[in-house]
Amino acid sequence: MTDSSDHRQYLVPGEFVDSDHPAIIGHAADIAGQAETPLDRVLRLFYAIRDNIYYDPYLPMGKKTSYRASDCLQSGRGWCVSKAALLAACARTQGIAARVGYADVRNHLATPRLLESLGTDIFYWHSYCDLYLEGKWVKATPTFNKSLCDKFGIRPLEFDGRADSLFHEFDREGKRHMEYIRFRGTYADVPFTEIIATFAAKYRESDKELEEGLEGDFEAEAGQVSQA
Repeated sequence: MTDSSDHRQYLVPGEFVDSDHPAIIGHAADIAGQAETPLDRVLRLFYAIRDNIYYDPYLPMGKKTSYRASDCLQSGRGWCVSKAALLAACARTQGIAARVGYADVRNHLATPRLLESLGTDIFYWHSYCDLYLEGKWVKATPTFNKSLCDKFGIRPLEFDGRADSLFHEFDREGKRHMEYIRFRGTYADVPFTEIIATFAAKYRESDKELEEGLEGDFEAEAGQVSQA
């Protein structure tokens, strides 16, 4: 785990938070545009990543490409870990300190097929991005795109850059939804080896599923669940 007293490590590229990748640099510049303040630049990046990079938990979780920010950007698809890494990478290109954080959660957005594959309703190493803005660290979760949230009947997470934006605690009907059950801390880069070890120990997924991912369209399945 990293030491939050030293911001320099949250400004340099990592293997997965690869803020030196040309695609990341160009994308961040295009999105941040002429925004004058770090806060405004982060808000533009947050919403672009939240809604323009589609959430896909069927990616091959055993491969590093499913964790790396530049791969997430170039494919246009990611899950919580890679989308948080992408937001952190883009922020770093703008001179904004950013790190990736993790927690175990229950009642994560899921379809019956995904839950059956995992064998549990606990999602380990759910990721968010921690950004240093206006003199303090603020948590942002750009994971679930608006179109997916609409299908699940929940509000997409908003972010104002001043208050933590972490989880969907309730759905639109006021029913209990996502619950954080254990925080794992923050890191300068994605702890790939630790995440993989936990997945291997806790999930039912086969080695083949980890290496190849699951076939299917998660967002389309979400729509079918909401209509059932």
